[in-house]
Formats: sequence, C-alpha cells, structure tokens
Amino acid sequence: MNKRAKIKDIALKAGVSPTTVSRALSGTGLVAEPTLSHIRAIAETLHYRPNISARNLRTQKTMSILVVVRDIGNPFYLDIFKGAESVAHDAGYSLLMANTEDDPKREADYFDMLSHGHADGMILMTGKMPLDCDLPHDIAQKVVVALEMIDNVDLTHVVIDNEYASIEAIDHLVSLGHQKIAYIAGPIPEGMSVRRLAGFRHAMMATGLKLPEAYIQQGNFSYQSGERAADRLLDLPDPPTAIYTANDEMAFGAIRAAKKRGLSVPEDLSVFGFDDTYLAEAFVPALTTVRQPCLEIGRRAMTRLLAHLSGDNPDTDSIVVPTEIIVRETTAPPPQKTDHPAT
Repeated sequence: MNKRAKIKDIALKAGVSPTTVSRALSGTGLVAEPTLSHIRAIAETLHYRPNISARNLRTQKTMSILVVVRDIGNPFYLDIFKGAESVAHDAGYSLLMANTEDDPKREADYFDMLSHGHADGMILMTGKMPLDCDLPHDIAQKVVVALEMIDNVDLTHVVIDNEYASIEAIDHLVSLGHQKIAYIAGPIPEGMSVRRLAGFRHAMMATGLKLPEAYIQQGNFSYQSGERAADRLLDLPDPPTAIYTANDEMAFGAIRAAKKRGLSVPEDLSVFGFDDTYLAEAFVPALTTVRQPCLEIGRRAMTRLLAHLSGDNPDTDSIVVPTEIIVRETTAPPPQKTDHPAT
C-alpha cells in the first residue's frame, strides 16, 4: 500500500514551506500565482488527500451542509442537489439530504442541528420556517432559501418569478384557443403556491376569461392529490378543456384521471405542468411544462451560502433566475364541438 502523501512532502517537492502549501490547498487566497498552481499540480501528482478529521478539529467546522426538502421522493429535487453538490465539492464540503415530510418536529430538529454546530450551513427548500423559530443573526447567515419565497424572514432567497411563469403558461393555453382553463394549486398559504395561483388568476382576468371558483382545486404537490383534484374538475357539469397544475407530479395525476375516464390527452384535455422534472420528457405523452433551471438554482444557492460562511458576502438580496415554457405533447387546441343532426 502506497504511503499517503503529506503536506511536508508537497512542500519539499515544491520548494516552499509547509505553511504555504497549507494555505494554497485550503483556498485562503493568500498564495499568489504561479506558486498556487504549482503547488496544486504537485498535490495532484502525489495523489494528496486532506485529512478531513484533522482539518475539522482545527477549524471547528463539520464541512457539511444540510439540504432540507419536504419530500425526498420527489425527483424535482435531484438536479438542484446536483447543482449544489458540484459547487460544494469544489469547496471541500459534503451535502446531507434532510427529509421533513412536512413534519413540524423534523423541521425544527434540522434547525437545531444547525444551531448546535452539527452542520455548517443549510439550503432550505420546504417553503416555511419551523413554528416559533426566531433565528439569531449568526445562524440566519448560515441559511439560504431555494425555490420558495418565505415572507417576513431576512434570509437570502434563490427563486424564480412564480407569478410570471404562471402567466406565461396560461398565455400558451389561451393561444391554442382554450377558454375553460382550470388550475390545481399547491398547498396554500405557502408563498410559492400563493404566487403561482396569483399569476393564474391575473392571466385569466387579463384575457377576460370566466373563472368559476370550482375551476381552482388544491393539491399538495403529490401525484395522488393531482389525480383527486382532476377527478373533481372532470366531474363538474361544465368541465375544463385544459388543466394547469402547480407541479409535474400533479400533472401526471391529472393525466391518469383523464385516462381512467377514456379521455385522450391532449385531444380531449390539455394538461400543463410545472418544474420540468426528468420524467416530464419520458412520460407518455411527454408533458408540456414550465422549466425551472434546477442545476442553476442549486449552484447559485450553494455559491451564495459559501460566501456567507466565509464572511465575504452578507448580502441577503434575492436572486431570481428565469424560467422557460417547454411545449411537448400534452397541450393542443380544445376539442371542437360537433352538432349532431336531428333524427
């Protein structure tokens, strides 16, 4: 077994002090080029790997970040995790996925982990803070909120413009000729769900279309809730010709509800999702949806969090990343009424 290279081995080969090597490999910014690149090249040649336990003892850091989500089974979070991990890995951090299942106790437990130093920072994607949570400023600096806007908290947010994305989705359906458009919302009163619903209402009002209250049903982002909500919509005396949903999983559920009734998507019913998870393109028929730039959201959230942790950027201004409408196979013009001759 090869002997593990040490900092002093790199220093000897590079002709510098061990202190200079340590600074170069820890990314302190105190070692200038070309010495910095020279040291890193030698470290790679020697297959140097830092002693994580020793480093953590010296710095009093865990070198781990909590990524807190509401449902680890939702594939939507995977690309965000990948984007965050790519930045974290380069900085020497590991990510821990934390799953709350909307359980207030579990939400509070993860914040306790952060407060007690069991993790160095948190990317929060649940859309809410734990009940009675009053974060001290030094702990708040260790949290970045991704995806969902949490009102009345002084935290950095990396989000999309949910209201505008909904407006664009409805504009697409209207351009196809739909007038009877229903919406399956996410959990209210969470900020993301409220904003997407506001965009839907705004777009319907702007186009002068009627919006019966029964055309708005609430889900909880799960496949099953989308199916149940779509069943309620399709049971109406005057059912919609298009259903817009607050996420892709509920869209898949709505398509299943339509197929159970013998309806064809999109010939009989158009369905429009939100997120553009990897399943959206693989689904049959392929789902028309709003694409969130998940990798970019993950990268931006992790980059901002690392800046907070290093003390380089205390800014808590929100970062808004753009969305895109992806037109596939689940939207088409509404079915044409046919007049049957009298017999």
